Amino acid sequence: MTRAELRAALATGVRGTFVKLAGDEPIDLAKAAGADFVVVDLEHSQLSEEQARRAVSRATAIGLPALVRIPTVDSGLINRLLEAGAAGIQLSTLRSAAQTRALTTATRYAPDGTRSISLAHPGAGYSGVPLADYLATEREEPPLLVGQIETATTDDPLPDVVRGLDVVFLGVTDLAVSIGLGDTAAFEERVREVRAAGPLTGSWCATPEAATTAEAAGDRYVVIGSDLQFLAAALRKTLGETR
Repeated sequence: MTRAELRAALATGVRGTFVKLAGDEPIDLAKAAGADFVVVDLEHSQLSEEQARRAVSRATAIGLPALVRIPTVDSGLINRLLEAGAAGIQLSTLRSAAQTRALTTATRYAPDGTRSISLAHPGAGYSGVPLADYLATEREEPPLLVGQIETATTDDPLPDVVRGLDVVFLGVTDLAVSIGLGDTAAFEERVREVRAAGPLTGSWCATPEAATTAEAAGDRYVVIGSDLQFLAAALRKTLGETR
């Protein structure tokens, strides 16, 4: 699946997982399991930038779209990840319209943004694509932008904060902590507000059952667990059964 195909598939819904472990195997396993995409995690993992870029390259090579989650807008890092083949960027803890504008600017070439241009990378066929053709493709199908809403309030009105995003992502764990653990009514109200802000919403889910519930509520970009979570759960279950 290409970046364009992933964007089109959002209309009906896609499922993926977080990648927190280094190496080709987590990417290959996600592909074999039927994931529509992966999100390489540079926020909550020990992955280095180089390991993240290698994961993106592997995913691209086997036809699995890979976004990368980052904690803050770093134009240089974003450019290197996109040049490695990332299908998009997922920004954590989005609170302001200025953050969204900065993310958009960092992922678009002039005149739509300030991303530095080079053809010496996989996305441009290592200079095998004419500059004009490459720029036209990037403008027609720019990187996907996913912004995580994880706080009880934002600095600007939600519609302004999410304007320009492809997906508004519910960071449910941080959101629950921000609101206060146990305040179910306030949490559910905030979730409704985020989903209403649009355009498309997504969320993290710990289980397939939770993913089905999220999809029934309208989420179209669902991230289920992570490679590390699945490994930990399997180890606990398997080793626990032997004692």
